[in-house]
Amino acid sequence: MNMTDTLQQLIDNYRTTESVRQLIIQTKIVLLVGISGAGKDTTKQRLMQSPEFADIVSYTTRQPRQNKGVWEREGVDYHYIDEATATELLKSHAFVEAKFVHGTVYGTGVKQIEDIRDAGKIAVTDIDVQGVDEYKKLSPGVVAIFLLPPNYQEWRRRLSVRYASQEEFDREWPKRYNSAIREITHALEVPYYHFVINDDIDETARIVRAIALKPDVYNRKDDEARLAARDLLEQLKASS
Repeated sequence: MNMTDTLQQLIDNYRTTESVRQLIIQTKIVLLVGISGAGKDTTKQRLMQSPEFADIVSYTTRQPRQNKGVWEREGVDYHYIDEATATELLKSHAFVEAKFVHGTVYGTGVKQIEDIRDAGKIAVTDIDVQGVDEYKKLSPGVVAIFLLPPNYQEWRRRLSVRYASQEEFDREWPKRYNSAIREITHALEVPYYHFVINDDIDETARIVRAIALKPDVYNRKDDEARLAARDLLEQLKASS
């Protein structure tokens, strides 16, 4: 069995321990979710300006990349590890959750969350909808916030400026478009997401912080944002 097959098997069979489940229950955790271009990373960076929040820096076996001409940094964007290290971490149950995406391992470290809990801070990370499902299985108290662009036109504009050329954008568009439909559909099917329309980053950061501190207060506003999410989903489907 080669390394890739070993990693896939370890992740397929991965189960968190009871002590890890208790850790997640004991820790205040906010998961930022949303379609590509919704503003997850920008929102997270705004939250990090407040001392009450701490970023969960995930592990990955991929190499650092350039984002808008700036190289990702070790310990800031990710902890970069090789496949042998990932294998050992999986075998020792050092991850809260782990996934294998296009040959790359991504995982959340138990030690990182322990450190945040012990510091009395709120742990924050951006994650996909599948990752949220895993956290919710461990603790219903984990707060999941789904960020949305204000409308279809603005979303497409935000995405387009990420690419060096129109040709590159056109190549990536079908993948981003289909992922967006899939992710919004999934989020609307479960009851535990807070939806936030990211029209203005300052207001978005304020609302996300308020939800993180008192999630129950925002139930009524969630209804309004959930309707906006349904509208955006219909716009997406109609544009196909």
